[in-house]
Amino acid sequence: MRPGLPRASPNITSYPKNSCQKRFFFLTNSPIFPCKYKGLKFVKKFVHLLLILSLLLVIVGFGVYWSLKPEYKGEQQIKGLTTTVQVYYDSYGIPHIYADNENDAFRSLGYVHAQDRLWQMELLRRIGRGGLSEVFGEKLLGTDKFFLALGIDEASQKTVSKLNRSSKSVQLSQAYLDGINHFLENGPTPLEFYLTGIEKAPFTLKDIHNILGYMSFSFAQAHKTDPLLSTIKEQLGQDYLIDLEIDSDPNSTLIKSHHPKTTDSMGNSAITSVSKSLDSLGIPLFEGSNSWVVGPEKTKNGKVIFANDPHIGFSSPSVWYEAHVVTPTYEKYGYHLAGVPFPLLAHDRKLAYGMTMFENDDVDFYYEETHPTDSTRYRTDEGWDFYDIVTNTIKVKDADDVNFTVKKTKRGPLLNGIADQISGERPVSMWWTYTNNKNEVINALYEMASAPDLEAIQRALPKIHAPGLNIMYGDAQGNVAWWATAKLYEVPDSVHTKFVQTSTKAFPADKNYLDFSENPQAINPPWHYVYSANNQPDSVNGRFFPGYYLPENRAKRIVELLKPKNDWDATEVREMITDVTSSVNPSVFVDLAKALDIRKLSDKERKILDRMRAWKGDYPLESISATIYHRWIFRMLKNTFGDELDEAQFEQFLTTHMSKRVIAKIVDKPASVWWDDVLTEEIKETHEDIIQKSFEEALAFLINDFGPDEEEWTWDRVHSLEHEHPMGQVAVLRRFFNVGPFPVNGSREVINNLGFGYNAEGFYKVSSGPSTRRVIDFSDIENSMSILPTGQSGNIFSPHYKDQAELFINGEFRKMMMNKEEIQQSESVLTLAPSQKEE
Repeated sequence: MRPGLPRASPNITSYPKNSCQKRFFFLTNSPIFPCKYKGLKFVKKFVHLLLILSLLLVIVGFGVYWSLKPEYKGEQQIKGLTTTVQVYYDSYGIPHIYADNENDAFRSLGYVHAQDRLWQMELLRRIGRGGLSEVFGEKLLGTDKFFLALGIDEASQKTVSKLNRSSKSVQLSQAYLDGINHFLENGPTPLEFYLTGIEKAPFTLKDIHNILGYMSFSFAQAHKTDPLLSTIKEQLGQDYLIDLEIDSDPNSTLIKSHHPKTTDSMGNSAITSVSKSLDSLGIPLFEGSNSWVVGPEKTKNGKVIFANDPHIGFSSPSVWYEAHVVTPTYEKYGYHLAGVPFPLLAHDRKLAYGMTMFENDDVDFYYEETHPTDSTRYRTDEGWDFYDIVTNTIKVKDADDVNFTVKKTKRGPLLNGIADQISGERPVSMWWTYTNNKNEVINALYEMASAPDLEAIQRALPKIHAPGLNIMYGDAQGNVAWWATAKLYEVPDSVHTKFVQTSTKAFPADKNYLDFSENPQAINPPWHYVYSANNQPDSVNGRFFPGYYLPENRAKRIVELLKPKNDWDATEVREMITDVTSSVNPSVFVDLAKALDIRKLSDKERKILDRMRAWKGDYPLESISATIYHRWIFRMLKNTFGDELDEAQFEQFLTTHMSKRVIAKIVDKPASVWWDDVLTEEIKETHEDIIQKSFEEALAFLINDFGPDEEEWTWDRVHSLEHEHPMGQVAVLRRFFNVGPFPVNGSREVINNLGFGYNAEGFYKVSSGPSTRRVIDFSDIENSMSILPTGQSGNIFSPHYKDQAELFINGEFRKMMMNKEEIQQSESVLTLAPSQKEE
């Protein structure tokens, strides 16, 4: 044997013949020699190439990260600044802007807002002007046509053309836009612009108004509800409307009005397809809210405590951008919509304000009559008039431009062929408060942000004509207040606003508006708190205001908790804002259970029913009763309404607030015409039949999904939240852009309102909920607390893209910093200096 070679194994019949095989033999003691020298050399080169490519990808990725991430430190020169501005970022990426004057402060706000949210700004400004197809292609054409037909862009253009350019609100708005545009021109381009291939363009005053116009639309329930109700009335008859809870309900939990200067008012006082398109893009829809303000008489420290959690569609990034802006003449810690300079929610050391959705009816539909021989004309009370014809061009990605024409009457645009729920040949026009009144919303927001006290806030509110908002207020002086803020109008007794109007004489488009003093409101009421949960306000001067109010569930729970307790502190209010118990659902369950014939149930079904009898209506992750309850409710709704309504109508019904209002009422109305299944002509089903069938189906589906062991039917398995980004629709990008999914407690219409739509699958993907939770304690203003659903930044390369997501899911909070000495200890300081190259 030659020196150096190992002794052969008895099974080895040959020895390595070259250096490649020798190395392989020594490493493996294997008799198989798979390589020749040249082969190994190729493998080595291939491995080296892979290593080089991997290193290059890391370098490129690192370079992309550093070039596209927001800058929270260092110095930037900003065109238009007159003084140096210091921006201190706290540990959650929230900017605290210190400037010597308001113009520089708002210019800086625009810049820092854009570097974290430019893509969100871009999407929101495109909705009102019909610009989504240019980004996402032909699938968004219907959405673009709908918003162009609404006339938001046209109304914005008219508003901007009449602005007083020397007013403070316009000057600060322009400074804010200049800050956005400086970043747009000089800052890194967000990754989404590269992925979609769209070009950046300067932001204008019209963009601000288009964004506010979209916000106003997203509140409007009339588009979803009125056409459906008119269809039910025409196809099924008046009897089918009785039990749909479409009128004011004086027996529910009402928001009580209180006018301090009067003595007689105490205590008596579209769109399914469009919504789906916007939801799929992660564009937030404004849907509901909670807020309550506890007066000093009911708090442990004798100071006002303010709570607010507006309910908005979840998305990534979340809707609000927090910013603390300080000048010698202005200070607000505010929550800003992308592209809007003044906060909709804000506080300082003197006062706090926030909002919920009023849910008033500010949209009316009218049947129109086209001339029998001239399609360019329609009937008016004065005779035949010509339709106004408005033509728009919609740019479409990877396709030719589309010319789009809208016919308009004196009432508004015709929606036939534009809104899916407006069908048939009979023309239907839409009148909308937002586009038919002078728009001063931006002035109102500026005046609210600058207001020093309650009286100044109240003076600004009449300028908000739409959307309808409940403005909630509390201050350091001990005042609490609530105003239903909208331009309300008289409705004749003979008119029901939730149906398409057949007579313009009975209900003309020229509305008789009420003075703001007649709006529902309460200022320092004797019960020492105010609240709103999108529920119905009490009557004012004997008048109920029509609307699309949510059921009393959350309101009842809020009053149930607030009313008896007189020693609230901030910790307890934070616990209350994350409360997951329904005061209504257990009683609904009792009504359902009463209708069951126990003799027809199996032993297992009776055991499950007995288990549910102990349910308190709460929604922790481990709840089993919660899962059974919602499966049962959906089957009950489907079996009750799904026979008279076709599939599209039933789906539309489920998107309305009406479907939520009807649940508790219908189960207590055994004589309702809806209980009979019209598909079984030979049998007339009863209330008991439908509820029994629904219970058995719900349990069968649960067994099919999770097995027969009910211990596996926990709420966390069916109720989840994922914050979606438009780019997350692409499977390979989902994990980078989307945040979640997370199993989440809470449910629809509890205080911790995690809303979802019912579906046949029985898995509830949360679509909306608290867009922030704020608790402001005027006895300790510097330790007031808040949270965002994901994070402050919309830039995926920012450490603040999702750093609050788990805190939010767990019901935790973090401080809203206001102490300057504490703020200045930040390690992330961005200095914004006047540009040395002013043009």
